[in-house]
Amino acid sequence: MEMRETLAKKIAWISVISNIILTVGKLAIGWYGNSDAVFADGIHSAADVFASIIVLLVIKIANKPADLEHPYGHGKAEVIVSGVIGILLFLVSIYVVYEGISGFFHEVESPSLLAMWVALFSYITKIILYRSSLRVAKQHKSKAIEAIAFDHKADIVASIAAAIGVLLSIIGERMDIHFLLYGDKAASIFVAYLIFKIAKEMLTEAFDILLERNINSETLQEYIAVINQFEEVKRIDRIRAREHGHYVLVDLRISIDHFKTIKQGHDLAKTIKQKLMNQYDNIEEVLIHLNPYFPEEK
Repeated sequence: MEMRETLAKKIAWISVISNIILTVGKLAIGWYGNSDAVFADGIHSAADVFASIIVLLVIKIANKPADLEHPYGHGKAEVIVSGVIGILLFLVSIYVVYEGISGFFHEVESPSLLAMWVALFSYITKIILYRSSLRVAKQHKSKAIEAIAFDHKADIVASIAAAIGVLLSIIGERMDIHFLLYGDKAASIFVAYLIFKIAKEMLTEAFDILLERNINSETLQEYIAVINQFEEVKRIDRIRAREHGHYVLVDLRISIDHFKTIKQGHDLAKTIKQKLMNQYDNIEEVLIHLNPYFPEEK
C-alpha cells in the first residue's frame, strides 16, 4: 500500500510539473500566435494541472485502511476525484466549443508557425506521459492515476488536431484558400469534442462505481469458475461484486450439504475466500453466506 501511494504521488507530481510547463507554453503561444486550437489545448492542460493537484490531495485518503467509521475502506475517494475531473473536463469542452463556433462568425487570420511546433511538442510529451501513467494505473489498479492517464490521452489527439488545424490555416493564407483559414477554428471544436468524450467516459465510470454497479459479467464468470472448483459447493445461489475504488468487494451465497457442521462450513468459506483473493489481487474482501443444500432441491 505504501509503494502504491508513493508511485501515485510520483505520477501526479510529474503530471503537475509537465502540465504547468505545457499550459504556460500553449496559452502564451496560442494567444500571441493567434491560434484558438492551441489556446484551447492550453486550457485543457490547465485543467490537467488542477486535476493532478486534486489527486495528490486525495491519494493518502484513498490508501487508508478500513476503520470503524469506514469499514469498507476509503477507496471511493479516488472515484470521487475521477468524477470531479470529469465534470471539470465537461465544462472545459463547453467553453472551447463555444469559442470555436463563435470564431466562424468573424474574420480570421492565420496562426503563427510556432503554434504548430508547440502543439507537436505537446503531442510527443503526452504520449510518453499517457503510456507511463496508464501502466502504473493498471499495475496498482488506481482510479486516480487512471484519471490522470485519460487526461493525457485526451491531450494526445487534441494536440495533433491543433497542429493540423494551425497548418491548414497557414496553408490557406499562403495559397489564398479562404476556407482553410478556418482550419484552426475547426480544430478547436474537434479538441472540445475529444475533451467531452473523455469527460463522459470518466463520469459514466465514476457514477457506476458510486452507485455500486455489479462488475462486468466476464469477471463474474471467472469468479464462478474458481468457486466451482470446490466439490463441496453444491450450488451458487448468488454472486455479486462491486468496485470500491482500486479494489473489489465480493458478496457470495452458496449452498453446501445440510449435514455439514458449522466448522466445516466455516473452513470451506475461508478456503474459497483465500483462493479468490490469491488469484485476484484486487479483491479486498469476500463475504460468504452459507445455505443448506438438500438433494431433493435439484
